[in-house]
Amino acid sequence: MNYVGILIGLSTFLIIGLFHPLVIKGEYYFGTRCWWAFLVTGILCAGLSLYVENVYLSIIFGVISFSSFWGILEVFDQRKRVLKGWFPKNPKRLKDYE
Repeated sequence: MNYVGILIGLSTFLIIGLFHPLVIKGEYYFGTRCWWAFLVTGILCAGLSLYVENVYLSIIFGVISFSSFWGILEVFDQRKRVLKGWFPKNPKRLKDYE
């Protein structure tokens, strides 16, 4: 039996699942200013994906890379969800929501 597809699928599922709370917490603590951290992570992981010789690690870095790029959009969407009242505002950053 070949378990590679299942393991990569599971890894992808876990990575995407990890990025959901990262986006929520990032917006809560740092606001939309944290988008650049997702950009830097995405670029670094894309570069690693190109240069790592192990195909499985290359795939994992690729998934992290594009999940990071997705996270940029989601940080701005998360701010909209906070403004709608779907998520709590950080009381220390109330001026950011005006």
